Amino acid sequence: MDQYDDVCLEVFLKKQAQLFSEEVASNLEEAEAFLEDCMAVVCKNLKEVREYFEESGMDAAGLDNQELEDASEVFPLPDGRYLVVEG
Repeated sequence: MDQYDDVCLEVFLKKQAQLFSEEVASNLEEAEAFLEDCMAVVCKNLKEVREYFEESGMDAAGLDNQELEDASEVFPLPDGRYLVVEG
């Protein structure tokens, strides 16, 4: 499964502490395995992030875009996409 490209994996490795109190991956292979295990999702934009949260049962209607982007589960990617990892 090549859902997670190098950009996703590198951002997750660098910023995993925003969601987890201890390191869950130390290299790209471990990061990919972890993201696959927890079924992380790559969204094209914040609209998709909002839809994903709502489909998952989270009430995201009261959150503005900045609050949504600042959620600990949301990892903004440099190309405008978002990686959503549920801890």
